[in-house]
Amino acid sequence: MKLEQLLEESWRNELKDFFKQNAWEWINKKVEHAYAQPFCFPPKEQLFNAFSLTPISSVKVVIIGQDPYHGEGEANGLAFSVNSGIKIPPSLRNIFKELKSDLGIERTNTDLTDWAQQGVLLLNTTLTVTKDKPLSHADFGWAKFTDYVIQKIAMKETSVVFILWGKHAQKKKLLIPQKHHLIIESAHPSPLGAHRGFWSSKPFSKANAFLEQPIQWG
Repeated sequence: MKLEQLLEESWRNELKDFFKQNAWEWINKKVEHAYAQPFCFPPKEQLFNAFSLTPISSVKVVIIGQDPYHGEGEANGLAFSVNSGIKIPPSLRNIFKELKSDLGIERTNTDLTDWAQQGVLLLNTTLTVTKDKPLSHADFGWAKFTDYVIQKIAMKETSVVFILWGKHAQKKKLLIPQKHHLIIESAHPSPLGAHRGFWSSKPFSKANAFLEQPIQWG
């Protein structure tokens, strides 16, 4: 099965021209080989979870991360999210700390599906990873795919908030015209980088102030 067949229909239609490119053929080849090996995350059926939960017509916010969590059982196809019952990763713990500081919301649910269902596309720049090897699939060509996705979103007439956390996400800034979109960028929420400007960046209140219909972040 071609990977595009796993995509939600509106995204499949929106990205159809990319699927004709050699870059997509390369991604398919690399990803199929990766899933033929043990411990490729997220599970294949959750690879495009972010797209399934957030059709392009409903995208209001894009939060861009790096690559999926590489611990077993963590990645679920939504950037920064883990399923309920999984130990909270340090980056997500820091996101929740900033959420409390920003809006006074004390969130404990680590599954961010409710954000996705409200129009928050939780997009990693690379969509797959091998267990315990961060950025192990950085050469798969996923960056070209996610560049194309972001360009398509940026073409929307409705205004979108792009939240760029960390250097990998901030590289996407050049793809986004700022005439009617809002870009919020800061350091990555990882404990290694949060002190460089993630704390007190107030991304959640800034996004809600910009949107006609605010996100319920709790």
